[in-house]
Amino acid sequence: MVTTEQVMEALSTVDDPEIGRPITELDMVADVRIDATVVTVNVRLTVPGCPLKDRINADVTAAVRALDGVEEVAVVFGTMTEQQRAAVAAKVRGGATDDAGQPAIPFNDVDSQTKVLAIASGKGGVGKSSITVNLAVALAQQGYDVGILDADIWGYSIPRMLGVSGRPVAFNNMVMPLQGNGVKVISIGFFLDSEKPVIWRGPMLHRALQQFLADVHWGDLDFLLCDLPPGTGDIAISLAQMLPKADMLVVTTPQPAAQRVALRAGQTTAQTGMRVAGVIENMSSFIAPDTGTEYHIFGQGGGELLASELDTKLLGSIPIEPRLREGCDSGMPLVIGDPEAPAAVRLREIATGLGRRSSSLVGKPLPLAI
Repeated sequence: MVTTEQVMEALSTVDDPEIGRPITELDMVADVRIDATVVTVNVRLTVPGCPLKDRINADVTAAVRALDGVEEVAVVFGTMTEQQRAAVAAKVRGGATDDAGQPAIPFNDVDSQTKVLAIASGKGGVGKSSITVNLAVALAQQGYDVGILDADIWGYSIPRMLGVSGRPVAFNNMVMPLQGNGVKVISIGFFLDSEKPVIWRGPMLHRALQQFLADVHWGDLDFLLCDLPPGTGDIAISLAQMLPKADMLVVTTPQPAAQRVALRAGQTTAQTGMRVAGVIENMSSFIAPDTGTEYHIFGQGGGELLASELDTKLLGSIPIEPRLREGCDSGMPLVIGDPEAPAAVRLREIATGLGRRSSSLVGKPLPLAI
């Protein structure tokens, strides 16, 4: 007959799908009872009505059912007490706090290997958010653990583009990000009526970003992409203060009007401590589907000129692609919905380059200024 030790060993392979740690380590296994070939496992959920209860049930059943001598598995669910939830939160966070006694931002830890990339643009309408989503999904496809922080509090769009909806689970001031297409994501859009405008000023914006970075349990990410609002306002300044080691990717289109405004956004790094890691030129040209002829509708050379003026590299040029827009509107990023499209190929190439650069920087100090 199977033993309790064998059952607990099998359960140690089952991770909580939101926290990403074994349920045995999180003290979620309240009790194990064995009656001949029938095993009953009592599992404590962190919150009542956990949205991933069915997945936990399936994972626990599969792990225990694989043991020799087990013919039936029964999973009985309960809910943690406030003290038990507090213990889980303390264990997951590690108890780190900042000088004010608030939860610390994990990406600033000296041992953090997460590459933080702030995606910026000088003006709206250049496709910054759609590029953010597709780069994140492309990185996830390459095996990286990726998260997106939707820092565009006023004009949040990441949830729709990533095809994610719902409300994140929270307990003891710890929030679990939602996931879509292999990417973790947090956005103010998960907490507000989608038709309600966000009319916030500096202090409220600063606090929202702080909570997104410190209170959200991101886990061990390889990349965190922060989708900034256009321009150089309060949010960009606050993010630079909170994440001084972050790198910035500047998105522009070829025409001078966009390129000159993007230059000002990139130049803010000299005052904020960030480093411009590269430029991405979107809507670089239109490739006629019937002839393959390339038309430079918005001009040429804006991305290369911007990269030169910011003393960085042009990471890639993305052609105009109606399917890129359609995919973001439907919640199906282009790199998944049409991976062979020219724009999708370019986006994957940029993601591959970012992955190589990140690997070469692991464990090395990053410059604080240009």
